[in-house]
Amino acid sequence: MRLSKPRIEPVDLGRLDAEQRAALEPFLVAGPDGQGGKVGGGKILNIFRTLAHAPKALTAFLGWGSYILSKRNALSPRDRELVILRTGYNCRSGYEWTQHKRIGLDCGLSEDEIARIKAGPDADGWNELDRAMLRATDELTADHFVSDTTWAALAPLGDKGRMDLVMTVGQYTQVSMILNSFGIQVEDGWTVDPDLKR
Repeated sequence: MRLSKPRIEPVDLGRLDAEQRAALEPFLVAGPDGQGGKVGGGKILNIFRTLAHAPKALTAFLGWGSYILSKRNALSPRDRELVILRTGYNCRSGYEWTQHKRIGLDCGLSEDEIARIKAGPDADGWNELDRAMLRATDELTADHFVSDTTWAALAPLGDKGRMDLVMTVGQYTQVSMILNSFGIQVEDGWTVDPDLKR
């Protein structure tokens, strides 16, 4: 975690104005158990409560993010999470890593693979496409460009898959910048990876 306390406090759900309520509506709809907030185990995550200070931006952010996390993204859920986790790690985002580690496990990544993501593309055990996706992520987060060699190694993804990889890294670089710079704190009960604590 870059900061030990928020620079921008999450909104108080009991004191939302009309625009904030409209932006948070997808999370405020009661689920089958009568609990509000379908994301985050029955509560609205701190990232969304913080972004609600800019409700129109939050609405746009949710629209683009829903594409990246949907079946419309050509990356498989497992490959998408591989790329998101490497992006979060490269950006030193404790919140991002903590959130997507559990999502990655649900999408087919193993504990061993998640540990190796921190070591990057040159770690033992990756297949060639995994290695290429991790290398592309490293190039994008360091130089904002995928080299010709790495682009060629990503050919099994096809053009749409390569486009979606670049857009996924871009989205989660932005998310990490938001989390890090606004000081968004992890949810109660989450444990931050020791490698990402400051």
